[in-house]
Amino acid sequence: MNQHETGRGIALSVTATTLFALLSVYTRILHPLDGLDIFAWRIVWTAPGALMLVWMRGRRAQFEALAIASLREPIKGVMLLLASALLGAQLWLFMWAPLHGRVLEVSLGYFLLPLSMVLVGRFYYREQLVPLQWLAVAFAVLGVAHELWVTHAFSWPTLVVALGYPPYFILRRKIGADSLATFALEILLLLPVAVAVIALSPGAQAALQRPLLWALLLPGLGALSTVALASYLAASRLLPMALFGILGYVEPVLLVLFSVTLLGETLSVRQIGTYAPIWMAVAVTAVHSVLLLREQRRDRVG
Repeated sequence: MNQHETGRGIALSVTATTLFALLSVYTRILHPLDGLDIFAWRIVWTAPGALMLVWMRGRRAQFEALAIASLREPIKGVMLLLASALLGAQLWLFMWAPLHGRVLEVSLGYFLLPLSMVLVGRFYYREQLVPLQWLAVAFAVLGVAHELWVTHAFSWPTLVVALGYPPYFILRRKIGADSLATFALEILLLLPVAVAVIALSPGAQAALQRPLLWALLLPGLGALSTVALASYLAASRLLPMALFGILGYVEPVLLVLFSVTLLGETLSVRQIGTYAPIWMAVAVTAVHSVLLLREQRRDRVG
């Protein structure tokens, strides 16, 4: 992997995470739609983009193979339906949170997610943790303990992200298909739900009476989602996995930044008591990833 590819991969990763984070701000200009309405329209406008990416990336054969396998193998079909439902819940939450002042809580879930995945690796896949990973877990536990001590519970948006994505990724691994093909099929499985929401929701249908919404803003939502996805997938191919993982932390950082500067949310002293140890956990995880990346490079050179 040469320096040009790495630089291009970093640029694409930052572009993707920035666009994903900007979607939280974009929802504010889609008034009078609520979170469920925006979710439904996002699925409708993302489906063509996902299929276009399947075609452009030469994944049509993988897409068709997965679709046929899900019909012939009931277990795989059920796993795909469950994965689609879990993804749909996350996409809905991401559209709902900015409209209800809950972006900080969602961002906390994204900060906790890598650590949740570390624990899944340890206790579900029986992977061994190195000392730095245990240190990151310890910092995260401090943040969790503080939140539980102050509020006696995590907010449900935080839990949906931190606990909802791990089973989704486990199902993805069990399905074992091409990532883009799987995503496109998941979106297509969500499409009937989205169409039903639009058919039953007067709020979603109100978009059809507003030319600015149906002709520009909602297609723009789908375009942003598609470009972000394309950039994310391209970055995943160009970057070493450790570096790609580190850059994944950019999104929750941007979510916090946008929520405070653009969405009017505030970080209280109580919240900082929760966030600070978790940010330390993220920093330790990033350091471990950098060291792992350097070790892999030395092994390749050797």
